[in-house]
Amino acid sequence: MSFDTYRKSRCNHWDAVARKMDSWTGWSKAYHERLAQVYSFWVTPGQRILEVGCGQGNLLASLRPSRGVGVDFSPEMVKRAGIAHPKLEFFEADGHNLSVLDGPFDVIILSDLIDDLWDVQKVFEQLSRFCQPGTRLIINSYSRVWELPLLIAAKLGLAKPRLIQNWLTIEDVTDLLNLSGFEVIRSWQEILWPLWTPGLASLCNKILVKLWPFRLFAMTNFVLARPSPVKNTSPPSVSVIIAARNEAGNIAQLFARVPEMGSGTELVFVEGHSRDDTYTAIAREIAVHPERKSQLHRQTGEGKGDAVRLGFTKANGDILMILDADMTVPPEDLPRFFEALSSGRGEFINGVRLVYPMENEAMRSFNFLGNKFFSLAFSWLLGQPIKDTLCGTKVLWKHDYDLIAANRAYFGDFDPFGDYDLIFGAARLGLKIVDLPIRYRARTYGETNIRRWSHGWLLLRMVIFAARRIKFT
Repeated sequence: MSFDTYRKSRCNHWDAVARKMDSWTGWSKAYHERLAQVYSFWVTPGQRILEVGCGQGNLLASLRPSRGVGVDFSPEMVKRAGIAHPKLEFFEADGHNLSVLDGPFDVIILSDLIDDLWDVQKVFEQLSRFCQPGTRLIINSYSRVWELPLLIAAKLGLAKPRLIQNWLTIEDVTDLLNLSGFEVIRSWQEILWPLWTPGLASLCNKILVKLWPFRLFAMTNFVLARPSPVKNTSPPSVSVIIAARNEAGNIAQLFARVPEMGSGTELVFVEGHSRDDTYTAIAREIAVHPERKSQLHRQTGEGKGDAVRLGFTKANGDILMILDADMTVPPEDLPRFFEALSSGRGEFINGVRLVYPMENEAMRSFNFLGNKFFSLAFSWLLGQPIKDTLCGTKVLWKHDYDLIAANRAYFGDFDPFGDYDLIFGAARLGLKIVDLPIRYRARTYGETNIRRWSHGWLLLRMVIFAARRIKFT
């Protein structure tokens, strides 16, 4: 069979399905409503969205884009989409040739499409024209486990009839994306029960499908990908945010040891209710070092998270870095974080203290075991490896932080440390999180502000919170 013959037969098929759907929905309504819920977690309102294989445009419209563009090769589907959603743009075009479109887009969606394509790699290659570094490609396709149930449902008139499918696995999709210039960030399964059944549908589709062995029988596979990274040609500027409470003895060393990075580095100090003369020490060092870009702010709120957010708000750099004032993470390691982010290897660089041996007294045994537990828990919850959730050094682009802050209402102001606020926000944006091992040093001045048992209980509550807001949604 030639491509033209294949395309014509598919187009005729979906035209007929479009006409049939004018008076029939089958069991697909509940399935598509659940798909829309899943996509709405990953796609925030107001983004520029392209959907290839948009059908009647209902999924695209549900995501409330600032610019929504739908493409389908079925004239009957495109006609109905335009009538139903006049504020969106719809084009009759084949995913193998998208020359009629202009971009870029923040999100590109292929929902239940790739199993119907002649050449999946060619379609992926077409999409690269509409990408920028922050674009996210989200794909869902049927699992082959459901081949027989879907065939039976179609025979009974409960599901849309389908022609021969590709039935690609997640591994197949990953390989094709790599060949086409994309990098997979994460993959997962959704939907065990596609029928509207009060109670049972929520149990199956929000909880059981996330667990082994139930996820093996999921109806659809999801893949989240980004364009393969390209290193920045011009060096970005850097802001190092240092929350300092009772750290007067470390301030001079911070000025001496924090290196210059990129096109320029500023130090943003936020002093928080110290009992010693930390604020005076910072002001004195700023006066002694006029060659260094520096800021000093007094914290009015409570907690490290509040101090870091204040520092991020005041920062001027393209890249935001958090450095603990106790220097248990050596400032000399910051260029490695800079390189990992600016090279595109990751979009959220997370320091890890649990790989290399630590200096004596750097971390107490119970703290070490607690960090191990929380790293395993959050890796499972977020779908990306997070080996150390509470290392004080985290690095990200300022424009990504602005998006995290703009969407903070989803999680709320729940985190006094600030680490989970950033990690949860980065995970929901679909950022590529990369762990960077460092050698953790013992504190040389002052005492830790961590209260082992009360903070441990708070972290456990955050695990439960994350499960409800991220994993079982």
